[in-house]
Amino acid sequence: MSIIAGSYERFIWGFKLKPTKHDADTQTLTLSPLFSYPSHISSITTVACSGPAAASGGSDDTIHLYDLPSASSLGSLLDHNHTASITALSFYTPSSLSFPRNLISAAADGSVAIFDTDPFVLLKSFRPHKKAVNDLSIHPSGKLALAVYRDECFAMLNLVRGKRSFCCRLGHEASLVKFDPSGERFFMVVNSKVDVHQSEDAKLLLELDNGSRKRILCASPGDSGTLFTAGEDRAITAWDTNSGKLAYSIQDAHPARIKGVVTLTRNENDGASEDPYLVASASSDGIIRVWDMRMAAKENAKPLAETNTKSRLTCLAGSALKSMRRPQIGNQKAQKLEEGLNTE
Repeated sequence: MSIIAGSYERFIWGFKLKPTKHDADTQTLTLSPLFSYPSHISSITTVACSGPAAASGGSDDTIHLYDLPSASSLGSLLDHNHTASITALSFYTPSSLSFPRNLISAAADGSVAIFDTDPFVLLKSFRPHKKAVNDLSIHPSGKLALAVYRDECFAMLNLVRGKRSFCCRLGHEASLVKFDPSGERFFMVVNSKVDVHQSEDAKLLLELDNGSRKRILCASPGDSGTLFTAGEDRAITAWDTNSGKLAYSIQDAHPARIKGVVTLTRNENDGASEDPYLVASASSDGIIRVWDMRMAAKENAKPLAETNTKSRLTCLAGSALKSMRRPQIGNQKAQKLEEGLNTE
């Protein structure tokens, strides 16, 4: 499993999560460095990785690519067609492949670009909205994506045709949007709350609120309806989105606000099928930690692995070669989603 993080100081950080055996009965995890260098000429705003591929976007309007197995840089996408800061990156990896098929990027000028990853070439660039994209999430089918914007708008994007299907105004600015691994639901983060929607008809199912007024800065869906959130309260919270209840949390997981959280899945080639359920987190003071979330219910939960980059981290992503099962979405479901959210 690999972890990459971007920083305000232009540095990209890559780590390999490796087991370390002390004897036959005890085993710990170590974050082994893969690479670290200033890949951008200004701050890194977003990172993404899937399988052996990773990408970073920055406020210098560029996208850089990396090969994780060789711990090497593949250079930048010169034809990325963005003329503003890159605000969101996401890979699409079909369940039958271990290498991503597409890279989707979004920028502060509202533009979205779709790339083929073999080789990395621009397939389509369009501008579905004129305002900055806060976040973008690809449906597991790879046919559509959801985007939230700085001017309180929400849009569904048709990735097959490379055009906007619709756009509506929410009445409040959503900072994050995420599909769950099944694609049956999606989550929108607004300040300190999370709205859970059904993908088929966009019905609001639940509103998650832990009572804190501190903003959620990052979120990562897990298996079985679990959603992990973190942010200014310095805690990692696990939500049961089936019941709408707070499942468990790690209070004071970091000494500073948490800027990135990601669920990690075990690579089939790594063995150990009964491995702990792992979550990685990164804080603005440069610390990256890996947790066994089964220990969250215990007091004074300790991370399984930790490293200090001594930089101001801004984003985090994780990768394993094993992909989650990704069912397809039919045209009927996509149409119902569009009808349910289109309020303009």
